Amino acid sequence: MGLKEKAARLLARRDAARTMRAAADPAATQAAVLRRLMRGAAKTAFGKTHNLGDVTDHAGLVRAVPLRDYEGFRPWIERIIKGERDVLWPGVPLYLCKTSGTTSGAKYIPITKASLPNHIDTARRALLAYIARTGNASFVDGKMIFLQGSPVLDRKGAIPSGRLSGIVANHVPRYLLKNRLPSLATNSIADWETKVEAIVGETMHEDLRLISGIPAWVQMYFERLLARTGKANVREVFPNFSLFVYGGVNYEPYRSRMEALMGGPVDRVETFPASEGFIAYQDQGPGEGLLLVLDNGIYFEFIPQEHVPVAGSQLPGFTATGTSRTRQRLSIGEVVLGVNYALVLHTNAGLWGYELGDTVKFVSLNPPRIVVTGRTKHFTSAFGEHVIAEEVEGALKEAMEAFPCEVAEFTVAPQLAPASGLPYHEWFIEFAAAPVDMPAFALRIDAALQQRNPYYKDLITGKVLQPLVITPVAQGGFAAWMKARGMNDAQSKVPRLGNDRKYVAGLG
Repeated sequence: MGLKEKAARLLARRDAARTMRAAADPAATQAAVLRRLMRGAAKTAFGKTHNLGDVTDHAGLVRAVPLRDYEGFRPWIERIIKGERDVLWPGVPLYLCKTSGTTSGAKYIPITKASLPNHIDTARRALLAYIARTGNASFVDGKMIFLQGSPVLDRKGAIPSGRLSGIVANHVPRYLLKNRLPSLATNSIADWETKVEAIVGETMHEDLRLISGIPAWVQMYFERLLARTGKANVREVFPNFSLFVYGGVNYEPYRSRMEALMGGPVDRVETFPASEGFIAYQDQGPGEGLLLVLDNGIYFEFIPQEHVPVAGSQLPGFTATGTSRTRQRLSIGEVVLGVNYALVLHTNAGLWGYELGDTVKFVSLNPPRIVVTGRTKHFTSAFGEHVIAEEVEGALKEAMEAFPCEVAEFTVAPQLAPASGLPYHEWFIEFAAAPVDMPAFALRIDAALQQRNPYYKDLITGKVLQPLVITPVAQGGFAAWMKARGMNDAQSKVPRLGNDRKYVAGLG
């Protein structure tokens, strides 16, 4: 056992104990975070406008700060870009994190000196939690690869700007630099396909033990790696590969294909990072939820999903500018198990009442652990069924267990005007290995979806919709589709659901 491995095990035990102390009283931990945030922002332009210095508890926060999506924040961000100081948080941000918005075009999320540790320290916590739980720290003595955005930054106004993973790549702890791959030069390659080939060449002869990235892009790396080396699976290339770290998507739709490429199951750690803050990470075994990060610069609110406005609706209190004062807003001490909540953040990056766009469900309250159930703007509800990601992913998993196959990628959209017959949900699926009986596979997905969503079932049994239709996508089709949309980078994800056809143009 190397010195790094011994140190990592000791640090992991200490960190896990500290984390559990913070999680033991979620309401008190979050109340302390709220007080620090209010003190920090009281003298900013936003703080003065909203009297943050007078806010002492959750009820006061709800009265003082309306909910906003990015459009509601855009005027404040523009003031920062123009060079104004002390707008949302004291001083100016260290970075503006560029991310793609569903409806807002490019978004620029501030990252401050106070908020940067949230991104870096929480990623470290996730790995330490794994070590504390399993005792496996051997990966720290080998090479680690992080498939991420380019660390080369642009500027928005006078502030450095780039993708979150590229920004974080500039702050890799010194003790990891010798272990970390790819090299700075390779990581800076702009074109994703060229970059993947360079990463394969740079890593294929290394002792790679930890691999991190979004499953769809790691899958592409694995396929290129095996094509180049001629090996049957990744473990033949990297015998000591023992840990896969991922985030941003549900792993289950990718699991069969990933395990085929890897040569069997590999320990994995799920994380929930976002440009706006690192939300949660897996601290227990798979399927037990992600531990909410309560003590690292984010104060959370939770809106029961039935209160989330559907696109185009005119719910009371929801305005065209994306602000609201009337929706039910709960603190961590008020949530219950099994309910879908939309996430709202208040952060030391200067985001206040910020609607993240993700929905979660609590599977444990003490400590608070969540599962991600979907996106508030990604659903299929052309007929009022409001099918969400959790339901389609669960239905697909059930069908894949009944009809063995390997799915590389998929998305779902409504077909409102078919050439003949009733409308239907169209599933665009790229198979690495297709099921032997495609019609039976489709019917199994449909039955499983009806079981999960009674509104969808009513539409099928009432002959408003016909059962879903699968449109196979050629191998490599999703990658080409993403590239055509300018989304072929390590952070882009295929939207699981659409409420119209705009996402699926060019597929099939």
